[in-house]
Amino acid sequence: MRAALVGVDFGKGDFAASLDELSLLAKSAGATPATTITGKRASPDAALFVGSGKADEIAQAVSEEQLDIVIFNHALSPAQQRNLERHLKVRVIDRTSLILDIFAQRAQSHEGKVQVELAQLQHLATRLVRGWTHLERQKGGIGLRGPGETQLETDRRLLGERVKVLRGRLAKLRRQHETQRRARERNHTFSVSLVGYTNAGKSTLFNALAKAGVYAANQLFATLDTTSRRIYLQGAGNIVVSDTVGFIRELPHQLVAAFRATLEETIHADLLLHVVDAASPVRMEQIEQVNMVLKEIGADQIPQILVWNKIDAAGLEPAVEHDEYDRIRRVFISAQNGAGLDLLRLSIAEIARCESTSQMPDAAISETDSARI
Repeated sequence: MRAALVGVDFGKGDFAASLDELSLLAKSAGATPATTITGKRASPDAALFVGSGKADEIAQAVSEEQLDIVIFNHALSPAQQRNLERHLKVRVIDRTSLILDIFAQRAQSHEGKVQVELAQLQHLATRLVRGWTHLERQKGGIGLRGPGETQLETDRRLLGERVKVLRGRLAKLRRQHETQRRARERNHTFSVSLVGYTNAGKSTLFNALAKAGVYAANQLFATLDTTSRRIYLQGAGNIVVSDTVGFIRELPHQLVAAFRATLEETIHADLLLHVVDAASPVRMEQIEQVNMVLKEIGADQIPQILVWNKIDAAGLEPAVEHDEYDRIRRVFISAQNGAGLDLLRLSIAEIARCESTSQMPDAAISETDSARI
């Protein structure tokens, strides 16, 4: 599927890095980016987001290059999406829909599929606008629609009923997670969760630490389902390590809400390993984005170590960095070749020992504490 990528520079953040990320997202979803169209605006156009002139430019590219889809690097309103599709004569999706589509492809577990479907339905609910061609009054249908109910009203009601069912399932899954967590707490098992920007190398690190076979690939959102493993650390005993879904800038709120059952594994961790791609030129912005989502789910107060991964690509050496109070700030590793993993294990064990004696140091740091390299 050949796609046109569209980005508008509103003068905020790293525009080029955001476009590169959109290209990776499109490829992850199975599209082939054929052209990229950019523009600058002070604010979005109410009707077409990009304005009529830029919309004509996109339409010309679609026609000349025979493109199948146009992907916007922004969140579009239902009206803007509908107007653009009429103007461009092809399917138009926004960043939110693109991420939801990737999640739908990658979800493997029952829980992951339920969470993705719920997020998709909540997003679809905002798209049920009066642009339908079959809004004439329907006669009473058997078992489904009442007398005089329009197709749109029927779809909204059925969608609402499905959302209610899915929320019930997620509530049940959340209770099961809570039972498992209470069992771990009774056994005084130290828990560690890996968090970080998507494609930072969390699953590769998880596999290296836990000797697990979790799917790891150089693509966005390779991991959706939380996986936990019990491992033994010299000096700390048994601990539980969990791999979690990656975060991304402008992560759709529907996904954060739907994946709360998964992300609660993060909320209840004793320590977060915040995995950072040390070779990324926008790593500081990515750290900030992850910390924003952690705050949104209530995990911003959990002790945190920044794990600077991919040091081989960044030209760095394995090391442990402490602050002026001798608290562990950062650990530099390469999960791919194993460099620095022994230092990371020692750092986790040190914090676990302190926690077991109720003297756990505050390892939490923010992106502003991290000196640029």
